[in-house]
Amino acid sequence: MESIIGVFKTECIRTDVFYGGPYRQLADVEFATAGWVDWWNNRRLHGTRRNLTPAEYARAYCPASVSEPQPA
Repeated sequence: MESIIGVFKTECIRTDVFYGGPYRQLADVEFATAGWVDWWNNRRLHGTRRNLTPAEYARAYCPASVSEPQPA
């Protein structure tokens, strides 16, 4: 967990990749955090998983756990 917090601080808080301006209020940090979490879970390439994103890996190797929502 500590390494994820360090990665978050390095990639999200200490750069302007996920938020372009200074953090003036809590909502600014929340907005940047939401963008980072979306990137982390869906778009980052993972080297030990054949450079697939986590979402691609889940669809390819665990199709039952990533099922489409069923209509009610």
